[in-house]
Amino acid sequence: MNAKLQWLRNKMSSLDLQGLIISNPINIRYLTNIDAEGTLLLTRKENIYITDGRYIEYVHSILTLFDEIIVYDINDISKDDYENFFLFCENVGFEEYDVSYAKYKEYIRKYRINNLVETEHMIEKQRMIKDEEEISNIKKACEITDNCFSYILTYIKPGMTEKQIANEIEEYYRQRTDGLAFETIVASGENTSKPHAVPTDRVIQKQDIITIDMGCKYQGYCSDMTRTIFVGSVPEYIKPVYDLVLKNQKQTEEQMKDGESTRLLTKMVENDFKLNGYDLIHSLGHGVGMEIHEAPYISYKSDACLKENMVVTNEPGIYLPGKFGIRIEDTVQITKFGCINLTNSEKNYIVIE
Repeated sequence: MNAKLQWLRNKMSSLDLQGLIISNPINIRYLTNIDAEGTLLLTRKENIYITDGRYIEYVHSILTLFDEIIVYDINDISKDDYENFFLFCENVGFEEYDVSYAKYKEYIRKYRINNLVETEHMIEKQRMIKDEEEISNIKKACEITDNCFSYILTYIKPGMTEKQIANEIEEYYRQRTDGLAFETIVASGENTSKPHAVPTDRVIQKQDIITIDMGCKYQGYCSDMTRTIFVGSVPEYIKPVYDLVLKNQKQTEEQMKDGESTRLLTKMVENDFKLNGYDLIHSLGHGVGMEIHEAPYISYKSDACLKENMVVTNEPGIYLPGKFGIRIEDTVQITKFGCINLTNSEKNYIVIE
């Protein structure tokens, strides 16, 4: 049995779960590498994947004997089969955050379950710690993102629109990766004051400020990087804000390590921003993996601690409505004694002609 499924079975045993229904497609891919519609069941003795005829051949091509997963076509399963899957299982876990109340009732009826138990993000918590293969895939996604950023700096010219630049980034990714990790943000001028700006037809001008938030997926794993760049020169009134954001981004990088409190990291940045008359209006960072936003979340609301081989972002930002915004973001890997930047593009003033 593959290591992730074996871990999950051991966890189930410790929680007195005799069965488990996994419906979240990201969790299924994490455990099995299967990227198709279906449901994964862990019963007393077997691992079962239920899908339909459209995906049977694909699923068989992904799985190996080592996975020890039996594949069922949903159209071949009888009422008795469903009722026997969890026979003699007192407690069966389910992913309550991904299941509607109607689906919850269907599970009880269809599988004849005595006690359906919430699992409280059990698999997502395990996903926070990346193994060697996962880190390798994220590193590759980040390397491609750095290369894309180097390319896009040579591409941007006054007269282009935000949409043109975003489309070029996305085309670069399409040719080299699984695609986008999230919708690319390209914001210029006053649009940079919106943290989640959507690219518009606004034309890039001389002496403009441009924020680019970009990321791709490689083998199912994400990258995330933001840089703020300038056309022609850096306006003097922007330099103090840029310097403050960069200082805090570097200080956070120095503090990120195994055991560090996500709340304290955030408070450190919030306090420095407030001393200078600004606010941190979004999280300082978030986990990165098969999803672009996953646990842990680095904010004042979080009481998590960073752990070795978590992959998270470090992204302080300051936004002045109607004027401009500055965000600098890297994807980093947490280690015992510090962190490793996985995105490595220039962060000091970036000026293009």
